[in-house]
Amino acid sequence: MLDSLITSKTRLKLLIKFFVSADNKGHLRGLADEFQESTNSIRKELNQLSEAGYLEKSTAKNKILYRANTRHSLFRPLQKLIHAYLGLDEIVDNILQKAGDIQEVSLIGDYAEGLDSGRIDLLILGENINQAYLLQLADKVRERLKKEIVINFEDVVGHRIVLFDNNKGEGKRSKT
Repeated sequence: MLDSLITSKTRLKLLIKFFVSADNKGHLRGLADEFQESTNSIRKELNQLSEAGYLEKSTAKNKILYRANTRHSLFRPLQKLIHAYLGLDEIVDNILQKAGDIQEVSLIGDYAEGLDSGRIDLLILGENINQAYLLQLADKVRERLKKEIVINFEDVVGHRIVLFDNNKGEGKRSKT
């Protein structure tokens, strides 16, 4: 869907990296290694996204770090577009409707780090969770999105993007 609108695969990877979570950041060589692409193609896209104001630059240890410009007027719409592209909004809505007493739904793994690996890892915490329903939902979403969906029911250590937290804002989605 989004890949037909944004024809540059490098640009799409960068948008996913920086807009799946505002906390994600990267530098030229690290991004080139991460995406297994040339530094020239990464540099070109980083420059264009920076000049357009979508990315901010900062310097740390002789490296230019890039991150999403959260003050840009299109930050939230772009982030919502990336989440929709990954199917996160629909997954969370379906989980909350029928899965039990959900306390938290978080994105973990590669997508939490901004890597479009084709595997979406979710952490679902709560009481009386209908695991059979969630595994069936994962199969349906896998077929539709053409991405592997892995659901974890036990808390894990590492970077996570909280998509829903029942302890914040009376069960409303937290901002990522």
